Amino acid sequence: MTVSAEQDSLYARSYFPKYAPKFVPHAPEAFKAFGEFNKVAMQEGALGAKLKEIIAIASAHATGCPYCIDLHVAAGRKLQATKEEVVEAIGVSALVKGGSALYHGINALNAYEESPADDLYARENLTKLEALEAVNEELYTAFVSFGREVLTPRSLGAKDKALVAVAIAHIEGCAYSIEYYTKLAKSEGASLAELAETIVVAGALKAGSAMAHRVNAYIAYERAGE
Repeated sequence: MTVSAEQDSLYARSYFPKYAPKFVPHAPEAFKAFGEFNKVAMQEGALGAKLKEIIAIASAHATGCPYCIDLHVAAGRKLQATKEEVVEAIGVSALVKGGSALYHGINALNAYEESPADDLYARENLTKLEALEAVNEELYTAFVSFGREVLTPRSLGAKDKALVAVAIAHIEGCAYSIEYYTKLAKSEGASLAELAETIVVAGALKAGSAMAHRVNAYIAYERAGE
């Protein structure tokens, strides 16, 4: 057995360099391809390298991967990302992650009211969010207030925050959030090239979290039967 019995933590910084390479010989071309994709995804292009790392930090909080958070916060800090920028990006991640669930509240109301509509994900549902206010005004008002606070430009500008939101919307896979925040990003001056690179970073982080969790899979595999 190659994994020591002393490991009580499911995540330790030292695990990644020790165990992540263990799977590589079993799928070398796939791991190489992902590494190359990740490298290109994070290269400076229409978006600067620092903003890409800020988007990656927010995305890592959406996926909840401790290894990704550790890696990208360190990389962002090297690129002069401030603590304030990091916290604001995390706030946007929280808004979109939670907001996506709230948007699905429209689907919940439709289901509760036994709507006969065949289309479960109509674009017009975006205009019905205020229906939640009639059910729980305090909750709705708190959410709107939180969203306004999070998206107010401070250390991060309005366009940068909107791009972070687009990334998280793609990680969440919420069509309502993708629709809303893509339009917001365009209104703040984001180009298609900037949106494309944002989506690529989100893709790299969503896939990257699964790749990072292989450490847990390796340890679990080695410990099976203990």
